Amino acid sequence: MTSKHPTRVRRRSLGAAVAAAGLLTTLVAAGPATATPDPGDLLPGSASSRIAQSAAGRELAPGEIPGQDEIVHSANVEPLANIPSADPGVINSDLAFQGKYAYAGNYNGFTVYDIGNPKVPKVVSRVLCPGGQNDVSVQGDLLFLSTDSSRSDDSCNSVSQPATEKSSWEGIKIFDIKDKKNPKYIKSVETNCGSHTHTLVPGERDIYLYVSSYSPSEAFPDCQPPHDGISVIKVPKKNPTQAAVVAFPVLFPDGGNPGEPTNPGVSKTTGCHDITVLPAKKLAAGACMGDGILFDISRPEQPRVIDRVQDNVNFAFWHSATFNERADKVVFTDELGGGGGATCNEATGPNRGADGVYDITGRGDQRKLVFRSYFKIPRLQADTENCVAHNGSLIPAGGGRDIMVQAWYQGGVSVWDFTDSTRPQEIGYFERGPLTTDRLGLGGSWSAYYYNGHIYSNDIVKGLDVLRIDDWRTDGAKRVWMDRLNVQSQPAYH
Repeated sequence: MTSKHPTRVRRRSLGAAVAAAGLLTTLVAAGPATATPDPGDLLPGSASSRIAQSAAGRELAPGEIPGQDEIVHSANVEPLANIPSADPGVINSDLAFQGKYAYAGNYNGFTVYDIGNPKVPKVVSRVLCPGGQNDVSVQGDLLFLSTDSSRSDDSCNSVSQPATEKSSWEGIKIFDIKDKKNPKYIKSVETNCGSHTHTLVPGERDIYLYVSSYSPSEAFPDCQPPHDGISVIKVPKKNPTQAAVVAFPVLFPDGGNPGEPTNPGVSKTTGCHDITVLPAKKLAAGACMGDGILFDISRPEQPRVIDRVQDNVNFAFWHSATFNERADKVVFTDELGGGGGATCNEATGPNRGADGVYDITGRGDQRKLVFRSYFKIPRLQADTENCVAHNGSLIPAGGGRDIMVQAWYQGGVSVWDFTDSTRPQEIGYFERGPLTTDRLGLGGSWSAYYYNGHIYSNDIVKGLDVLRIDDWRTDGAKRVWMDRLNVQSQPAYH
């Protein structure tokens, strides 16, 4: 889930087109956008010798900004471990879990971790397969990897190639992960406009993938406008090498949010950024640039929109979604500034770059998304820290409580309660001080998810962090044990 990539030679980030260095030299930029995500202009900040200080830290004073790279956390959150990035110049992205393993994407491929002992996680294998942003999901012996940067071919030896060339490739790669020490690449499926993120929809005989992508152009042979829907890939469980695109359902027959200049500062809807499905309820929530949608997935190949909302005052880019356990609320995130901006400061204020909490009212096709409140971390961040709402998951606390953990880039990891959808509040946090103090840097937590008693955060620069929360409000989650977790395929926890 995700999101900062300089992609497919057409940039989806702020400002003028530039070519980045290091890892990003192969991901050339082109094309300005005002409120769209993905800061390729910024490079990951540098790692420091303090990266392994997993158990250090203190609690912040009100209004305080910690020192450079300093670890701070609330009293109810304990850092247990950190595995530093093998290459801090490579952006770390999304996470998935299965059994005692965590799978962590990065712009060069993915890493398999053994988290059987969360206090001492171990690297099992690293797979080199460049192609940002490499979001991951897992099911059985299969791992699915999103490629949303224009490549010369579908191999793991590919190089960047302009999306204006018909031979360029983007889409989904499928790996056999039965041998965790030696994952094998077995299949690719090309999709229109690539795969920025994808969502796994489990079935008895087949797995479906909802592929989210956006920003078409007349100049791109494989990404032509209008791009007003999602690609649906069907993967037969018994023969995954037969995976193929089987549908492209149109979700915005009217074209969606027009964006600029009709709605200043708002992204034009040209696809979806991320979709979260709730298979137990046959329901999905889509974060689609300028629109938030609720849709029925009872027929996986033919998802059907039930309701659609916009926020043309405070939302710039609808980024991701999370249901509560009773499926009567949805939290949508706004990735103001594309993940590369310093938007957790006093100048930006509490409502922009925040989460939007929506109640789901009514039944069946009469269900509606009703806005209740915004939530933004109350801890101010420095003007050199990229910070905005990003990927998170529910903490299955039970007892009628709605609590989630969420990544905020350099704003760190936030645990917050939205049981009262009109009055959400932060109840715990973990963060590091600014990576840089003289310029805007790129770093912080990309994804922060709760899995089997612990919080796992994939930090863009610092690598894998393992945290534990001890709080009476979340204690019920310790009794919930899962055999896998793809956060965008939200489980029925209780």
